[in-house]
Amino acid sequence: MSKKITIKDLTYSSLFAALIIVLGFVSIPLPFSPVPVTGQTLAIMLAGCILTKRQAIFSVLTFLFLGIIGLPVFAGGIGGIGVVFGPRGGYLIGFLVGVMVISLLKGKGTKLSLLALANVVGGIIVVYAIGVIWLSVVAGIGLNEAIVAGALPFIPGDIAKVVVATPLALVINERVGKLVTA
Repeated sequence: MSKKITIKDLTYSSLFAALIIVLGFVSIPLPFSPVPVTGQTLAIMLAGCILTKRQAIFSVLTFLFLGIIGLPVFAGGIGGIGVVFGPRGGYLIGFLVGVMVISLLKGKGTKLSLLALANVVGGIIVVYAIGVIWLSVVAGIGLNEAIVAGALPFIPGDIAKVVVATPLALVINERVGKLVTA
């Protein structure tokens, strides 16, 4: 296995970084939470299930880098380092750790149950755990309050994203997976 980053790695990583960004522009603010509803976790699940581990990690790092330097790529079209250090920051960091976990758990990506498990663990549990703890610390609220504001309202939507991402990733892996992993 080559250690250098190839043009193919850059291409697929850039495409999925763009997908994360685009799905963040569809942002629904919640009056009781500093964290909006977006489609970004869907993109994280798809990246983790479809791309190689290196490509998936690089796609999230690209997204984070663009946002940190101030481009308006974070949910709702905002950017800057302040977002990472604010109440949403834990979820952004959770995207990176979550995509790593999905990539590790997916195996060869040919079993629906394994992809679903990878998406639930990496795309929901890991992202929520990091996001909620960060929210609690940054907002100065208790863990229970952070769970109510930063996790519970998002569970139904994220379960729906698992239901969409898992079979979609399976089909993509079966049809074009050889292009991504070759």
